Amino acid sequence: MSDLEQLTQALARNLKRWRTERNFTLDALAARSGVSRGMIIQIEQARTNPSVGTTVKLADALGVSITTLLDHDRGPEVQVVMPGQGVRMWSTEGGSASTMLVGDDRRGPLEMWSYDLAPGEGTDSDPHLAGTVEMIHVTEGELTLVVGDREYALPAGSAATFEADLGHGYHNRGAEPVRMTLAVSIPPVSRHRPADAPAG
Repeated sequence: MSDLEQLTQALARNLKRWRTERNFTLDALAARSGVSRGMIIQIEQARTNPSVGTTVKLADALGVSITTLLDHDRGPEVQVVMPGQGVRMWSTEGGSASTMLVGDDRRGPLEMWSYDLAPGEGTDSDPHLAGTVEMIHVTEGELTLVVGDREYALPAGSAATFEADLGHGYHNRGAEPVRMTLAVSIPPVSRHRPADAPAG
């Protein structure tokens, strides 16, 4: 079985498990996540490999990290991810890529990502759940951070944090590659909230 097939199977298994754990019907998860009921059914039956954006929406709605949905190995106290063992979530022919390094759900989902952005490339994200916070550390190049309708220039060595309930994006508008580390803190989902209760 290929790595992609393993991820598809793990996502199918864990999406259904966490939806059941949260007592969410298909319709309730669709309403919370903005992902169609039909797409959720296809994912749970391992009949499709969803986009990163769809996976993020489902993880946010369930209140778990993407690593939990992808069944990343975890020890009881220390989780070590060796070089090359992170989960590559997307990449481009130009050399841009994002890799999920580690994640933890014990106090609300917390994720750490590595991003490489080739000159002229970037990625945009839909708004996350209210209360989601992102933190960025740029280690190479100059990142253009877009939050809502504002842009921020972040040279190498700089860091930023922002509430991610607005549309946001990371872009390399310079001539040199950009490398950054991104941490995402997502508010926990109550295990006791009825399935039809509103999010937030």
